Amino acid sequence: MGADPAALAAELAGGVSTFRALAIFDSLPAVPLKDMAGRWVGSEVPTGHVLDGLLGAYGWHGKCFYADNEADPLIFARGNAMFHVKPSLVPLSLAVKFPRLVRQRAIASVGRWLLPLLSTRRPQARLHVVDYRGVPTATMIYDAQPINDHFRRLDGDTLLGAMDLRGVPEPFFFLLRREHA
Repeated sequence: MGADPAALAAELAGGVSTFRALAIFDSLPAVPLKDMAGRWVGSEVPTGHVLDGLLGAYGWHGKCFYADNEADPLIFARGNAMFHVKPSLVPLSLAVKFPRLVRQRAIASVGRWLLPLLSTRRPQARLHVVDYRGVPTATMIYDAQPINDHFRRLDGDTLLGAMDLRGVPEPFFFLLRREHA
């Protein structure tokens, strides 16, 4: 791949079509499991997906991967507090059916205050290598939701993720940047 990773990250962050996001994703190298460990700050890649803007509206911070291939898929922030949300308690089907409703400022504001009630201290996903779009790469498989997050490397500290949610035809894209202590 000859493109500058910083330029690609900026392009993605500014919003692209699903077609363009897939083209970039397909051009990137796979991520080995050993490179996933650590805490990652997430940001959405706007593509017109039904879930665009949802994570940000609720204060999504990112994800955390552990050396034993377990993972916390949903870390949210409220002020200085961070909490790990249990995905099985998130009404995802409601978000897919009524995306405008759940993104409304008033509802998102209430949701941000309620999210700590959905928190957990146990990892809620596992990492495995899965063949996605013809390339075996690190994939986070949620324990209790029909979701697989597939990863490709933009650079040593930046990943492009493609969330594959059963029943939704296009992937939801996001960027992860390694959080340094």
